[in-house]
Amino acid sequence: MISAMLNEAWNSMWANRLRTILTMLGMVIGVSAVIVMQAVGQGAQQQVRESIESMGSNLLMVLSGSSTSGGGVRFGAGGIPTLTIGDAESIGELPLIAGAAPTVNETAQVIYGARNWSTQITGTAPSYFTVRNWDIAEGAPFTDSDLRSVTRVSILGKTVVDNLFGDENPVGKTIRIKNSPYIVLGVLSAKGQSLMGRDQDDVILIPITTAQRKLASSQVVGSVRFIMVQVRSAEVMSKAEQSIVDLLRQRHRIREGANNDFTVSNLTAMANTAAETTAVMSLMLGIIASISLLVGGIGIMNIMLVSVTERTREIGIRMAIGARGRDIMLQFLLEAIIISIFGCLIGVILGIGGALAANGVTGIRVEITLSSILLAFTVAAAVGVFFGWYPARQAARLRPIDALRFQ
Repeated sequence: MISAMLNEAWNSMWANRLRTILTMLGMVIGVSAVIVMQAVGQGAQQQVRESIESMGSNLLMVLSGSSTSGGGVRFGAGGIPTLTIGDAESIGELPLIAGAAPTVNETAQVIYGARNWSTQITGTAPSYFTVRNWDIAEGAPFTDSDLRSVTRVSILGKTVVDNLFGDENPVGKTIRIKNSPYIVLGVLSAKGQSLMGRDQDDVILIPITTAQRKLASSQVVGSVRFIMVQVRSAEVMSKAEQSIVDLLRQRHRIREGANNDFTVSNLTAMANTAAETTAVMSLMLGIIASISLLVGGIGIMNIMLVSVTERTREIGIRMAIGARGRDIMLQFLLEAIIISIFGCLIGVILGIGGALAANGVTGIRVEITLSSILLAFTVAAAVGVFFGWYPARQAARLRPIDALRFQ
């Protein structure tokens, strides 16, 4: 019997092909919109997660500055060099701290053979690799001995390697930074973009003592722009931050009530805020796209109600020759189910294609997951069946005598 009803439902929809296609269009648009929006949202979340992981875990950044000069001029974070390598070493000895890396940055032109590249030169300590969870892909990192000897050695980021060396192995080669030779000890593993969109692999790491003494525009020897700090666990971030503040105020001899000449920023908290914002954005995109599913379901209900009205006499004849109310209801419900399922299938195909097209044309990161496809399909099919149930129920409740009299 079900087979006969399916065949009858198919014949009825085929007889009104244009109306069926227009009815199905709501489901197609709804499902495809949900899949595309979810793919964009998931892609954004994945990108943020990767950026957070690339930064390192449980990170604090101590920036120099935030002091007031004698004339009352107030300097912002990083405005004046108030931190030293000694500060970093003392911070690293605190019980809650896993590591601290003093850092200075400068942009310079780098030359290898006939090639050159402008990149960021970061002077730091060996602890930087641990604090940033940054592995060496090839070669080896510099050591504390290189810091003491002010050695001209370097570790290259992947972007620098690609632009200066291409497919050539850079380890052991000599590059020139501001016309001074530096031996390449190793190559950093790739990290990709940061949360701010900066290419983290476009960098060269050198010993901080070398950066301070050999680069012409470096700061006063011993001073640093900022200190990267890794806390032992996320649970003690606040306590660790306060212990750093207390330590630096004591070291810098800042009297009670006076402003700090440094700033401590919780990079992990900032990153988590960005992740939460992206998650909310993804949810909102999904909700907005789901509205089109609701519109599609209402479209199915409207068309099915019209179909019930047009086929009232047919319903009367069927019931007069023995069809029961549930048979009539099942037939119209099957039509709604067929429209929903076919609409969902077409919507899934168009949604996947749309997400891939968005990635190819605009470069937007998309993540198409099986769970999002199944969710969109299931919800859309359920919406279609739900809105198809009412017209089917109306058809089943018609009295045969009234249906036969309908003109």
